[in-house]
Amino acid sequence: MEKTWRWFGPNDKITLDMLRQIGVEGIVTSLHHIPNGEVWSLDEVLKMKNFIEDHGLRWSVVESLPVSESIKYAGPDRDQLIENYKESLANLGKAGVKTICYNFMPVLDWARTELEYPNPDGTSNLYFNKAEFAYFDIHILKREGAEKDFDEETLRRMREEVAPRMDAEAERRLVDNIIVKTQGFVNGNISEKDLQPVEKFRSLLELYKGIDADKLRANMAYFLNAIMPVCDEYDINMCVHPDDPPMQILGLPRIVTCDADIQAFLDAVPNPHNGLTFCAGSLSAGAHNDVPALARKYASRTHFVHARICKPQANGDFREASHLDPRLIDVVRTFETLRPEVPMRVDHAPLMLGDEKMGYNAGYSFHGRMLALGMVSGMMATIDAEKK
Repeated sequence: MEKTWRWFGPNDKITLDMLRQIGVEGIVTSLHHIPNGEVWSLDEVLKMKNFIEDHGLRWSVVESLPVSESIKYAGPDRDQLIENYKESLANLGKAGVKTICYNFMPVLDWARTELEYPNPDGTSNLYFNKAEFAYFDIHILKREGAEKDFDEETLRRMREEVAPRMDAEAERRLVDNIIVKTQGFVNGNISEKDLQPVEKFRSLLELYKGIDADKLRANMAYFLNAIMPVCDEYDINMCVHPDDPPMQILGLPRIVTCDADIQAFLDAVPNPHNGLTFCAGSLSAGAHNDVPALARKYASRTHFVHARICKPQANGDFREASHLDPRLIDVVRTFETLRPEVPMRVDHAPLMLGDEKMGYNAGYSFHGRMLALGMVSGMMATIDAEKK
């Protein structure tokens, strides 16, 4: 697989020269300075592409060309936003950038409750504590009927373990972790500039009242059918990212969580340009998913791979696991054998060796990802040697 790296543009503290030195071949990035829904002009696309190529690398994947919320819930400006999206796709195609990672998750791009969960070796990782998330949903967000969405054991943990330690600062940190620090840097709906993030978040949830999973699937199919002619013309592969975590949260419909969900959206739009970002980490956060089996089943419709893995706990919590986890080795073996041309990037590696002092985006450390890239590169080299 092509070894790629998510890079956040010229202002990223991790430079392209650094990435070339550690064996990165392709760059995964976006035009983060362009607001969601606006057209990416050919000039802006070429400016980024040329900047990357001037550093001896190539722009392998767009992650992401954001899908506006109004497209997801079928707002009155949906068709115009889709036309803008098509124009941006055409400009990417003209520039030769032909792999687009996107998501169709309502409101929240991904969710963690802790960004520096300590590991025994002194590093730290992202972590999802289901009881803390329940506290956020019930006591901070105060979503109507939220209690009904959690099992009794989670509610017990929330009452007995979480609530007693939740003062104003702890609540602020939880809000920051769930809806600010994990969202703003990925063109999310909430940024650190928002003075009332909880109130804004509630207003976004309101947009999805009456939108169930079937309606969201229909809206996704509408969007994909509209853009497929452009994808056909320029040979562009659209690859949706699985929901993270792969379960229903905040009363929102989630439609890319499991085998049946993946099969449904591929069947709804059978065009081969409609494909999957195989994020082993997102899928493995749900104990219901057999990740290596899903990798084998959907290899032919996978256009991009996120190499990470999660370890779900019996109580519904999950944490990032080692990149040497046997399940991830099986995933890498699948794609290195069946789809070696597919771009791959490591993801959500630990904070280590001073990463925590550098102000990197949550989940996107330098030393931790460099270690992960070395691990996965070793797997790939071993698999390639076995084929000879």
